[in-house]
Amino acid sequence: MCGGQLGCNLRPASHSQREGVLRVIVSASYRTDIPAFYADWFMRRLAAGYCRVSNPYGGGDYEVLLTPEAVDGFVFWTRNMRPLLRHLDAIRRVAPFFVQFTLTGYPRALESSVIGVEEGVAQFRELRDRFGPRAAVWRYDPIVFAADLDAEAHCDGFARLAQALAGTIDEVVLSVMTPYKKTRRNLDRAARRHGFVWYDPSLEEKQGLLARLAAVAADQGIAATLCSQPELLVPGLGEARCVDAERLSDIAERPIAARESGNRPGCRCALSRDIAAYDTCPHGCVYCYAVADRDRTVANFRAHDPAADCLMPTRKPVATVQTVAGAVAAKRS
Repeated sequence: MCGGQLGCNLRPASHSQREGVLRVIVSASYRTDIPAFYADWFMRRLAAGYCRVSNPYGGGDYEVLLTPEAVDGFVFWTRNMRPLLRHLDAIRRVAPFFVQFTLTGYPRALESSVIGVEEGVAQFRELRDRFGPRAAVWRYDPIVFAADLDAEAHCDGFARLAQALAGTIDEVVLSVMTPYKKTRRNLDRAARRHGFVWYDPSLEEKQGLLARLAAVAADQGIAATLCSQPELLVPGLGEARCVDAERLSDIAERPIAARESGNRPGCRCALSRDIAAYDTCPHGCVYCYAVADRDRTVANFRAHDPAADCLMPTRKPVATVQTVAGAVAAKRS
């Protein structure tokens, strides 16, 4: 995933620049659930004006500035916004934000520790009431075929959620689970424990379900988009831009320019800097791409120090992303 590598951070082409600092969109975070579990840490880092990030792809750590001069906007990824809700006005004074909010209503055998559907819907409505219908994007993702979740069950559950969220949000992001090696291992372990089976459907079955879900969403006035799976696109589905500069521009009421720089083939996200770490989200979703080992993840969560400058500290050398990139831009100009 190029989006997290320091080498990608040094590419200056699409950022606005002020006083040698390149402005960036900050992703918080597709590697873990910062609002649910690390809200205190995030607000401390916001007050300090920076955080340190351990590069998950090798190389030294780097700093990301979190000041109004350095941040074009924040994208929060979460399954529970409640711990951060009271801080959102303060966050908005630094930069505009929106929320990628996952709500699926799956059985507990698949997601053991997430909030209930009613609480999730209530949080969506609070975000809409305080910040408008562009402030949150609903994610029904990933779509998992397991624990009695076949196409009919997905259609029924999705329809109930879409009806509850109608008028509250304007977009739902869909994707079908990619069975990475670690995902297969975690699903197999859960299947043995809870007595269910899971499977990876055919291309045609995936496309058929996605078409049905897109139609259900449209009936409720919600645009359905597909995340990073162009081979599954069907009529009625757009391409998701989860880190969406256009949405941030609408919320900020000013242009935010960021070139497309996807994290994997088919990703249409704008260039961003993610500030968290993998294997740190204890929600217990057995299909999650960001967790390789549940026990290690829980241990990491318990070891977390909210006063540290890095969500999961290391002792590697530190480079400051925006200032290094600013120096490169100045040298090339």
